[in-house]
Amino acid sequence: MKTTRQLIAIALLASVGIAPAWAAGSHAGSHDESAIGLPGKAANVTRTIQMDMSDNMRFSAPLIRVKQGETVRFVVQNLGKVKHEFSLGTEKELLEHYEQMKKFPDMEHDEPSKVSLAPGAKGEVIWQFTKAGTVHFACLHPGHYDAGMKGLVKVNKK
Repeated sequence: MKTTRQLIAIALLASVGIAPAWAAGSHAGSHDESAIGLPGKAANVTRTIQMDMSDNMRFSAPLIRVKQGETVRFVVQNLGKVKHEFSLGTEKELLEHYEQMKKFPDMEHDEPSKVSLAPGAKGEVIWQFTKAGTVHFACLHPGHYDAGMKGLVKVNKK
């Protein structure tokens, strides 16, 4: 009985430590290679792409072409009057994240493939595209994705 109570207490303490971060929407990203590539290193950047976001729910460059292995610096600027984000992922990952953003619209990101920006702010994402195929990007603030704020990175084989 005492062991059961101790396990319950440990479980509750563990969940209390995790729950505030989850409820606030903070999440740390993995730095391992994913289905879309991996975080890039500034020293390996081969190209910089300016990506403006605006309240017309569009990105300034909705289609980007890169070469497999290329490391790109996305310089992202929010030209609008509302918060926007630039989030790279598979379509499935983005849709799953979008559902979370609907529940926690003030979610903060600590992932190398995402940047959330207040109106007028500027940020960057440095990404290495290690696999040929299509990588999606979107603004996942509630309503923005549905309004068409999304795009594609076509990664061509070397």
